[in-house]
Amino acid sequence: MLEAVYTDQHFGLVVECKKGSRKAQYDLYKLYSKAMFNVALRVLNDADEAADVLQEAFIDAFARVKDFRQETTFGLWMKQIVINKSISQLRKRRKDLVSIDDVDVEAIPDTESVDMEEIELQVHQVHEAIQLLPDGYRVVLSLYLLEGYDHEEISHILKISENTSRTQFMRARRKLVEILKRKGIHYN
Repeated sequence: MLEAVYTDQHFGLVVECKKGSRKAQYDLYKLYSKAMFNVALRVLNDADEAADVLQEAFIDAFARVKDFRQETTFGLWMKQIVINKSISQLRKRRKDLVSIDDVDVEAIPDTESVDMEEIELQVHQVHEAIQLLPDGYRVVLSLYLLEGYDHEEISHILKISENTSRTQFMRARRKLVEILKRKGIHYN
């Protein structure tokens, strides 16, 4: 069986960063800041907070770069820092995710009849609708659909159960469809 091998195209910059190179730090910042800002923005839904989280995340990453063992890419490591800092910022807002214990699961309508693959909308319309979701829904939906985490990973990141993650995702998906329909976007 072959072992998967990855190459981090910015390995050299990380090595220079570990040696204390400010130029390497700046180069890494330029390479990753826009993508990491977008990750924070999808979680927080607030540009000012996302910018603050971005700065804190890079400061933290550069302070801990000597501990980075380069077993993964710098981008994936940085993304995890940004997501964790974004989640912490959300918690500071004191907007908690709904616990599965507080939910009447029987009252949740069946969403299986909605075929999400048939939804063909422009990206900005969906993005605008996602921004209208409550924090808990938006975070789980973004982590699952946009960042590619599974429910087990989301449960660890958010410190919730897998069932809560699945329920939040199901509700977010249903709410997203409702928002899009209210905007006059209907499905067959």
